[in-house]
Amino acid sequence: MRAQVVERLCRDGFAEVLVYDILQDGRIGHRTLALGGSALLVAEGIFAQEVIADTRMRGILADAICVRQHPVVTFWRRLVRDLRERRKPPRMLLRRGLRLMRAEPHIVAHAVSLGCTAMLPDEAYRRVQALMRALC
Repeated sequence: MRAQVVERLCRDGFAEVLVYDILQDGRIGHRTLALGGSALLVAEGIFAQEVIADTRMRGILADAICVRQHPVVTFWRRLVRDLRERRKPPRMLLRRGLRLMRAEPHIVAHAVSLGCTAMLPDEAYRRVQALMRALC
């Protein structure tokens, strides 16, 4: 999601977003995403850190968090999800998961270099709860 779309979501409460399908390995369309009156938008995913600088510059960034866990935990959760959703053939998912598991320390370091604070899930939850209390 590009910073312009994030800004539109924050300003208008809704925006058209691209829909990506991992099985087809590409974009398959678009849909309207609405915040439903929420004061916070959580942008998550492997590319979320790429909008930090632009959203900070636009004055709409509340925080930038990279939730980290032991790479084996992330690998297992990703594999279970991808198998359950039949995202790709199991052998491909296993190879992809192992590759991402080995790369995870570098992925987290990259996110930190772009302005994220790396923290464990419980820390991130408390941080987001604090942001929500401050806004309400």
